[in-house]
Formats: sequence, structure tokens, C-alpha cells
Amino acid sequence: MTAPPSAAQLRVIDAADPVTGRLRGTETQLAALVKRGLAFRHPRPPHDCFLTPAGHRVRDRIPDQVPDRVREADPVASEAAPGSPKASADTGVFAARVGGEEKADDGPSRVREVHSAWQGLLELRRMTNPDGSTDRPCGWERAHLVRAAALALEAAGHRPAGPDGADGYRVRATPQPEAVAVHGPDDATLRACAATLEKAGWQAGEHTEPRTRARYLLASPRRV
Repeated sequence: MTAPPSAAQLRVIDAADPVTGRLRGTETQLAALVKRGLAFRHPRPPHDCFLTPAGHRVRDRIPDQVPDRVREADPVASEAAPGSPKASADTGVFAARVGGEEKADDGPSRVREVHSAWQGLLELRRMTNPDGSTDRPCGWERAHLVRAAALALEAAGHRPAGPDGADGYRVRATPQPEAVAVHGPDDATLRACAATLEKAGWQAGEHTEPRTRARYLLASPRRV
């Protein structure tokens, strides 16, 4: 029976890029993760290492495996519910804006970060989808629905809502498996978000909230 990853290996996994799964560590640490099947080495230079689907699952379970003192990256993510504004706070790693964040940097550096994250996600699709397809979501996206949908929207230039919830999109988790809700200030915003998500490989349809009669999108990652 294979022994569980060491604390040092878990720290390397925990510090992986939250979107692409790119790892940073010593050559010994990276080689050990590759041997365990938790990482793979990209065939093209500079031959960086990335988490495999199994590695992503280990990363998702890290709050239950190691004490808080060994978590060195994204400490807020373990405290905030997925899709909440707090989960996108400034934690030193990239986080797609789900809408409702207190602080928003819309400068050139943010644009570059979002573009780089989206390109990294497309590469992750190519490397992890069985047929190498980049036109439909991969396993990481289905495991991180809110962040994945928000990244697709932000990368396409949509504006996330501010803390007052107005003038932008808000992506939130839903009780329905593999689906997120996208809220917007008007029908035009919702239609534009739906078009972007469908182009990014999602299925999106408009629905009406029974009590408030507010319109929203229900979006799910396409499998084929």
C-alpha cells in the first residue's frame, strides 16, 4: 500500500497554481510527485510539472490532511465557501472574480493575469481531456465550477459585480450537481454571459427565480 504524501509534498501540492496546477519545488520533490502519479512533466521545454487529476483531488482534501500551520498558500480559500467573495480575496495567488469582491484592480496587470490564467486553463484542457480537446471543460473545471465559470467570463471581458451586487455578473454555487447560477443586472448582461459561456464549452439557459421573479442563468460544463 502506497504511503500518503509527506507534509513537504503536501505543501508543494497545496502551493500549485489554482488554475493550471503548475507546481514549484525542488527536483526531488517534483520527481517524487510524478512517481506517485500526482503530477506529470510537460513534454515541451521548460518541462514544468503539473498536477494530475489525482493530484488535484489530493489538493482539494488538504484542509482535512494537514494542520493550518503547514498551509502556505491561499489560506482564505479553506475558510470561505466556494463562490463567495471572500474566497477571491487577495491571497497572493490568482483568483477569478465571482462578483461581489470588496477590492477590484482593473489595471493592465489584472488583464495580463486573467489572460495568462485563461491560456493556462486551455492548456490544462488539452493535457487532461482524453482527446486533447480545448473546446470543452476539463475535470478541474467540473470540480471548481464557480471559479471556472467566473474565469471564462472575466477572460472574455465581462465586468464582475461590485460589493453592492450591481452592474456586473455574480457567479454562485447551486444545489444542482455540476451547475452554477450566474446573476446579472439585466437581460442583456445575462444573454452576453450565456453566449460567452457557451463559446467556452458550457451549456447555459435562462431561468426565473420563483419568489423574486429575477432572471438568472443556470450553466453546466459540457461533456461532449
